Amino acid sequence: MAVAPGAVASRAPAPPSVAGPSRSRHGRWRTRGEIALLAGPAAIVFVTFVIFPVAMAAYYGFFQWSGYGPPTEFVGLQNYVLILTDPDFHDALRHNGFLVVMSLVAQGPAALAIALLLNQRIRARSLIRVLIFVPYVLSEVVVGTGFNLMLQTTGAVNSLLGKMGLDALRVDWLANPDVAIWTLLAIISWKYVGFAVILFLAGLQSIPEELFEAAAIDGASYWQIQRRITLPLLGPTIRIWAFLSIIGSLQLFDLVYIVWGQYVGATVGTSTMATYMVTEGRNAGSYGYGNAVAVVLFLICLVVALLYQRAVLRRDTAGALTGGTRR
Repeated sequence: MAVAPGAVASRAPAPPSVAGPSRSRHGRWRTRGEIALLAGPAAIVFVTFVIFPVAMAAYYGFFQWSGYGPPTEFVGLQNYVLILTDPDFHDALRHNGFLVVMSLVAQGPAALAIALLLNQRIRARSLIRVLIFVPYVLSEVVVGTGFNLMLQTTGAVNSLLGKMGLDALRVDWLANPDVAIWTLLAIISWKYVGFAVILFLAGLQSIPEELFEAAAIDGASYWQIQRRITLPLLGPTIRIWAFLSIIGSLQLFDLVYIVWGQYVGATVGTSTMATYMVTEGRNAGSYGYGNAVAVVLFLICLVVALLYQRAVLRRDTAGALTGGTRR
């Protein structure tokens, strides 16, 4: 059929595509499947070794249980009331609080000073880094046993002080209640300061060198550069280390248990919540009470972690989120 001159041929509208929504749904299910495949094993491990044990500990904490057979003697909140009213637990909690604060005060400045020194071009820098990090990779059993032998009344430390003519400084490092907690602080500082140094060195090496050069050209002194450039840019690393140090101090167990044994720590003032849990729970044959202490310790660490994240780490984690884009 002929088309008249000047007339415009009209095309029939194409039928609506039905493949678009189907492809979109297929893409969403594929994304969900990939997430499940990649995150599934980690989620299973987390539930199996974290969530399930905590739930079981909370369950056993409501019973007076000796560890054999199913728990049958239900005591409700009696174990938790006993924990919160026990002076020995209060002492252990106070010791943990002391270690939290003093670990930050002792290890932080020392690790930062060492990291700034090792960030310079000095001889044997790599060897010094290795030597500083060695205590951290040593087993707690090796460290605890070694210090237990050296800090005895007739141990290497007092013998060395005696040979140097410093008899006034010879004390019972492990059994003197006025000294024992400071001995513990010195041991954990020696053990873990290398970890802080490595973290700070990694943070320092991520700072562009051009910033230091520009500040030096503008006439800034070394300390002004550290205060105005290094510390602000190293802030996220310092805050992450402080978080790890706080949680580690709250959960401290192995060094105290190895150096001071099962019962000495409570008498000389070095007990922690974790050693209290083992001493009053497993060693006393009261597994229900020990599980209740474990739940209390978990809740304390959880509350501290949430408060620290909200008050300190919130600004650092906000910049790492990739869930959406603001306009």
